[in-house]
Amino acid sequence: MKNIFRFFAAGIAALTFVACSSTPDVTTPSSDFVKITNGVLTSGYGKTMYTFDKDQAGSGKSECISTCADNWPPVYVEPGIKLSGNFSYISRNDGQKQLVYKGKPLYFFVKDKNPGDRTGDNVNNVWHVVTP
Repeated sequence: MKNIFRFFAAGIAALTFVACSSTPDVTTPSSDFVKITNGVLTSGYGKTMYTFDKDQAGSGKSECISTCADNWPPVYVEPGIKLSGNFSYISRNDGQKQLVYKGKPLYFFVKDKNPGDRTGDNVNNVWHVVTP
């Protein structure tokens, strides 16, 4: 019985290692997590990503909070995801991690309903699709 338990425990440990080592790598936008779709940065499922002119590149914070974040939801990343190259993250006030591209936080737009929608581009002349 002890040998069966050890085998089972070793199998769980191996599966855990495999699961952890398969974390998406967004070094290139063509990963499953981030893609380039029709010339703009999108989520893996095609939702367009935007930047906000009021965010200062490299500041480590987002100026889009409260009602702004309701309309422009931050692009969150799971803890432990592997980021490199032009991608990083910032910690928002609520402790969640927001994806950053070239120092600028990334957002979605609530009015984009379908993959490929870009209805947020140039809203109030401060929101822009991300063109890598």
